[in-house]
Amino acid sequence: MTANESNVEMPVIVERETVIRNKEGLHFRPIMQFVDAASRFSSQIKVHCEDREADGCSPMELLMLMATQGTAVKVVADGADAPQAAETLIALIDSGFNEE
Repeated sequence: MTANESNVEMPVIVERETVIRNKEGLHFRPIMQFVDAASRFSSQIKVHCEDREADGCSPMELLMLMATQGTAVKVVADGADAPQAAETLIALIDSGFNEE
C-alpha cells in the first residue's frame, strides 16, 4: 500500500431498519424533525418504505412514503458520518418523534 492509498477514505454505507411508532405516522411535524436532523450530516440519507424511496432531506418525498404507525422503514446513510447519521435518525423514529 502506498502513502496515497492510506489517505483515501472508503465510502461508508449504514442501513438500519425500524418501525414507525407514533400514532399519526410520518405526518408533517415529524417529517420536519427528521429533515432537520438529517440535514446536520454530510452523508446522503435515503428512507425506504415498502417499494418507495425518499431523500431524507426532502419533506415532500418523505410525505409521499405514506408511512403510517406500524410501517417498517429502512434508513440508509452514505458518507463519512453515516454511522452517526443512521443512529441519530433511527433514535428519532424510535422515540415516536416525542409525540404522545
